[in-house]
Amino acid sequence: MPTRMRSTTWRSLASVAVAALTAALLTPAVADAAPRESRPVYSYENAVREVVWVDTGLDGDGDGKTDRVAADIVRPREPARQGRKIPVIMDASPYYSCCGRGNESQLKTYDADGRVVQMPLFYDNYFVPRGYAFVGVDLAGTNRSDGCVDVGGRSDIQSAKAVVDWLGGRGKAYTTRTGTTRAKATWTNGRTGMIGKSWDGTIANGVAATGVEGLKTIVPISAISTWYDYYFSKGAPLYDSGPDWLSDYVDSPDARAKCAAVQRQLVEGAPRTGDRTPLWSERDYVRAASKVKASVFLVHGMQDLNVRMQHVGPWWNALAKNGVERKIWLSQTGHVDPFDFRRAQWVDTLHRWFDHELLGYDNGVDREPMADIERHPDQWATSKLWPPSGTAPTTLRPAEGAREGVGTLGLRQGTGTETFTDDPQLSETDWAARIDTPTPDKAGFTTGPLTKDLRLSGASKVTVTATPTTSTAHLSAVLVDLGPDTIRDYGAAGEGITTLTDRTCWGASTTGDSACFQQTRAKTAAVDYTVVSRGWADLGNHASDVKGVPLTPGTAYTITLDLGATDHVVPAGHRLALIVAGTDKDLIDPPSTRPTLTVDLSRTSARVPVVGGTAAFARAATGSTPAAAEATARDGVTGPRGTLRVPGSGR
Repeated sequence: MPTRMRSTTWRSLASVAVAALTAALLTPAVADAAPRESRPVYSYENAVREVVWVDTGLDGDGDGKTDRVAADIVRPREPARQGRKIPVIMDASPYYSCCGRGNESQLKTYDADGRVVQMPLFYDNYFVPRGYAFVGVDLAGTNRSDGCVDVGGRSDIQSAKAVVDWLGGRGKAYTTRTGTTRAKATWTNGRTGMIGKSWDGTIANGVAATGVEGLKTIVPISAISTWYDYYFSKGAPLYDSGPDWLSDYVDSPDARAKCAAVQRQLVEGAPRTGDRTPLWSERDYVRAASKVKASVFLVHGMQDLNVRMQHVGPWWNALAKNGVERKIWLSQTGHVDPFDFRRAQWVDTLHRWFDHELLGYDNGVDREPMADIERHPDQWATSKLWPPSGTAPTTLRPAEGAREGVGTLGLRQGTGTETFTDDPQLSETDWAARIDTPTPDKAGFTTGPLTKDLRLSGASKVTVTATPTTSTAHLSAVLVDLGPDTIRDYGAAGEGITTLTDRTCWGASTTGDSACFQQTRAKTAAVDYTVVSRGWADLGNHASDVKGVPLTPGTAYTITLDLGATDHVVPAGHRLALIVAGTDKDLIDPPSTRPTLTVDLSRTSARVPVVGGTAAFARAATGSTPAAAEATARDGVTGPRGTLRVPGSGR
């Protein structure tokens, strides 16, 4: 796909004025032609900067007054003078004062009158000159907003939804935090797009799941789709703290003094047992996906071990079922913004996405391939659909091998058993590195070297029947590509990127808000294996996803582990492996005992999404096709293509 570079678009005020005058003097025929791209014709330096306090209608801090959230606005001055109304790009965040946004941890800064001077990230610098307003919302209980942080619950979501309602002429806002003078959004056409990474993107998901009018698109980056799956995986804890810690971390000093009741609710409603409670149901946006009216441009790192890929598959599938217009980027990074792993293409694509969704421009972005997938560092492939047509769950079965603990993986049902003892000092990388060595801490199963490339696209499920020796037991299941490769080093500090000292500029700058950001490059590692997908469970949740129970030692239990979605090609000559083990050391709160588990191979299997289904696996694994295999459709995939090189960046 051809890509146009948009690096260093800072323009002097004189050139902006000339461009605006030129636009105003266009002949009627030219002026009436359908535009395909918004242009930077408005002054960023002279933009209107204001703050309004939007009434959420809630009293989360219990002070007897409804909470107001601060919405900082940067918008071009000229459209209102011309009688034109403009759309809004919005990022609602808890991080604007405590932690910062982006790779450089930028905070909001203000002038003496309380108007925003620096708005973090490039969105305002780039899009305001192009005729958009940018709105940065402080979630309730953070920075300058009233109320309490409730970590993805009603207060968090209403913080942003109330602003969307106000922008659409349905809500109330004021010119000060405590005053009575109303603020009106007469300058906007009520069309809003939300964007944000991590918690910010999670809020975009949650607001979209309310079905609010006026929200036309969301761009969730590394975002949560259900908060239970952030903290637990089928009863197995993923962190050593709960939402109460996270709330306290971002609360403003004023909120900390007022929000003890909310903190208690977060503690009591999210027990460390891993049981699902009403608190988690309220924070499950997948359940409400049928309400989503906005289009979705989803971006996620396939090696994100913070907001894991378990948040992608269920949300994506629920949106598809609802007929939502969708686009997706999947990178090899961890928890990283696309601005820092594919900058030029990201700005270009995001620009065209917002132009299409918020300005209605017919620029073809909706007709491009649905998915962009990073195959190797800075090498991307596209897929017309995601997962591709012809993708089908293929049941792979582990079987005993020639040596104990080193088995095979194929289409035939296995027999016998494998036994391992939980060792919470070891992780998925320890298991994968010794896949061909009998060790007491895992059971490993591999195919032979593949004769053809094998593409996995989507989420896998691994069903395990195991007999424990104790009343508690955790399980991990891991899919691994065994073979040499160079990948992004997602386990290093930058999670796949190295930050450089040179800068590139993306929009217009002012003295207090530069549009120039530190450049990055891929941080790579040479490996002998690549973890493709992983999942976890507490065996005590074998009968219910809602509540776990103690196990009876010596009794066999069957449970299905949900692995995170992926899109990975296992090359010819490599092997595909399945590992079944106990507690991953990178997870928290291992069982107090170290159970030994005996796995019944005849009742253990992996359902893996293979492009081409069982027939494709059979061809890759054995060089032949089962007689009963059905023909599959073409997957609509184009080959890898390199990232656009930015002059002077070394990329």
